[in-house]
Amino acid sequence: VQLQASGGGLVQAGGSLRLSCAASGRTLSSYNMGWFRQAPGKEREFVASINWSGVNTYYADSVKGRFTSSRDNAKNTVYLQMNSLKPEDTAVYYCARKYGSLWDSWGQGTLVTVSS
Repeated sequence: VQLQASGGGLVQAGGSLRLSCAASGRTLSSYNMGWFRQAPGKEREFVASINWSGVNTYYADSVKGRFTSSRDNAKNTVYLQMNSLKPEDTAVYYCARKYGSLWDSWGQGTLVTVSS
């Protein structure tokens, strides 16, 4: 499966963005999906995950209450709604598929830049 994250951009602190993760080559409806980010000079970190049905979601403490993950399996797409953005949210955001115990199919990320 190939994943493509999109929807990033430049936004002022306090603003919002919605990221999308579209899949091609295979349906995502059977898989848990995750969002990760990597800021300049830092390691990639977990942001959020959503189970295959969309019922269960998990968030890093740093984004809890501000970010919401959802999915539309009919469109083979996963979303990350990001509100109340902070400069420390600046990073390249990636989506990934949970395959067994591993995250895979990273694909290209999308850059989110939050200005203060």
